[in-house]
This record gives sequence, structure tokens and C-alpha cells, in this order.
Amino acid sequence: MSRVYNFSAGPAVLPEEVLKEAAEEMMDYRGTGMSVMEMSHRSKAYETIIKEAEADLRDLLNIPDNYKVLFLQGGAHLQFAMVPMNLMKNKVADYIVTGMWAKKAHKEAQKFGTANKIATSEDDNFSYIPDCSDLPISEDADYVYICENNTIYGTKFKTLPNTKGKILVSDVSSCFLSEPMDVTKYGIIYGGAQKNIGPAGVVIAIIREDLITEDVLEGTPTMLQYKTHADADSMYNTPPAYGIYICGKVFKWLKKQGGLEAMKEYNEKKAAILYDFLDQSKLFKGTVRKEDRSLMNVPFVTGDADMDAKFVKEATAAGFTNLKGHRSVGGMRASIYNAMPIEGVEKLVEFMKKFEEENA
Repeated sequence: MSRVYNFSAGPAVLPEEVLKEAAEEMMDYRGTGMSVMEMSHRSKAYETIIKEAEADLRDLLNIPDNYKVLFLQGGAHLQFAMVPMNLMKNKVADYIVTGMWAKKAHKEAQKFGTANKIATSEDDNFSYIPDCSDLPISEDADYVYICENNTIYGTKFKTLPNTKGKILVSDVSSCFLSEPMDVTKYGIIYGGAQKNIGPAGVVIAIIREDLITEDVLEGTPTMLQYKTHADADSMYNTPPAYGIYICGKVFKWLKKQGGLEAMKEYNEKKAAILYDFLDQSKLFKGTVRKEDRSLMNVPFVTGDADMDAKFVKEATAAGFTNLKGHRSVGGMRASIYNAMPIEGVEKLVEFMKKFEEENA
């Protein structure tokens, strides 16, 4: 069986080079006589793996010294609770709700204090990013929260909100390392690795050091305090060791591609191929306002549920997998993360053209 073009939103496509390298090292990692899967996280060999991964990530994102990099577990979902538990000193936070994950984060935060919804695009099924240049930021807000790229709806913040001096917290799960970022504009950046960086099970959080304190909400479990993990260099308990090892390989692969500037260029090129086709197609159409389109997740529809289902079925048979849209929106979605090669997008568009001719 040859490899398919995997358009899954996550767990998602990984660079073939990384998979091959991991396969070669599966039985014997660099002369240790064992797999990284079997290795003690306290061993010298593993210590090198996690330290190198962090160093390469710092390089890629130009992470300043006053930010900690943490390799955590529990998915972005656990961060929905960890953020307020660690940051809600005044028990007030402002949330910009631009999709399902921000909606869930907002709901979770309500358990710990007042979580104000200060902007949303719910009125049009999250198909755009609201204007965030002059928001009603709460005077005593501990932070302002966004989900920067909306995996389900295919929207992306092109301009960060004006937080009027408040700490910005951003869930970047589905756009992590797809383009350069100015880390200094954020208090906390976090993302699940399973979309653009590695296998499921790893969450990477980049946190400004002054936000890592013992002053957390009363009753916050030890495991859910950022300080616990920062003080132990992400080794407080057994980390998701194999997942971090793969992430480290992806960081090296990204550096080899020319870093995040080069990735951004490549991703823009890929996305343009698909969006340009959608903009002139008679059968398919994109669902997102042009200026807010994501480079990573491209939702589209035919306008007919039966036709959508037929397309997904035929596309799957032709080797284009996981194109069915999220159950909450239907239609189709192509996730074209860093590791999706440009020919995957070109071939998908060829297939869509053929399908359109046959079903006009």
C-alpha cells in the first residue's frame, strides 16, 4: 500500500523524512540498544533528546530567555483549565470566541471566575475574525484569550487583538510553527503537537517567566501548576517521551527547510493553489471571509450534503483521505499543515476539477 495524501486535521501528516528516521532508530537508538519508547526519561540519552528539542524550538521561534518552554500533557483541553488556574489572580478574564475551541476554553474559565466574552463571530457560524482593534477590555482582566487559528472553521487572526496592555494568551495548536511569531507579544502561547508538529500526547507551552508563580488559585493540583513543570524542566513526572522525541525531529526538519520564514512562503503557496481554485469553481466554494482565511485548514462545500458525501467517498478511494468536514459544520476540510507536500494540494485540485466536470 503506498502512502495516501492525508488531509486530517489532527493527528495529522508528518514529514516522511522524520518517519523514516524514527523507523531506522526504532530498535536501537544511536547505539543504546533500545528504542526511545523503552528508555528511562532520566537517562543521559533522553536528557539530550529533550534538551536538543527545546534548543531547536527556541531557535526556530527566537524565544527570548525570559520565556520558559514546557512539554506538557493533557491536550489543549487541559490548558483551558490550567490557564485560569495559574493566571486568574483577580478572577476576571476576557475571551474572544472565534470557534469551538475558544468557546470551550471560555466555558471552562467560567468555573474559576468571571470570563467575559468580549468579541465573537458566532453570529455567522465563525466564518470570520471580528474586529479586535478596540475591544471592551475589562479593567481588572488578568488576561485576554484567543484561539489564533480555528481548525474547524478555517479562520486565522492576521492581526493580534489590541489587549490594551493586558497579557495575551493564545492557543496556536493548528498554526504552530507554520510561520514566524513574535513571542514577546504573548504571555502564554500553547498548542497540541498533533496538528503541525508531532504525534498526539504532547502540548508545548511557552510562558513568560513572571507569570510562573506559586500564586495560583487555591486548590490547584500540583500537576496543574506551571511552576511545578518549569522548576523540573518538564520532567516533574514521566513526560510523553516518544512524542517529544518526534517533535524534536520535526524541529530539525523545519530548520533544514529554512526555518519559519521559508515555511510561511511554502504554506502560502500551497494554500493559494487551493483557494484560487475554490474562488473560480462552479461547484465548490470556500466558507471563510477572504481576509481571514487560514493557511492550515481550508473548509469548503458544494452546497448539497449528498454531493459532499459523494465527493468525500470518491476522494478517499482516489487516495485523498480525511477530507470530511468536522461534524459540527459538515462539508469538507483540507488541512494542509507544514508536512503536506505541495504536490498533495496540486493533485487534490486536479481531482476536484475532474469531479466538478463529471458532476456539473
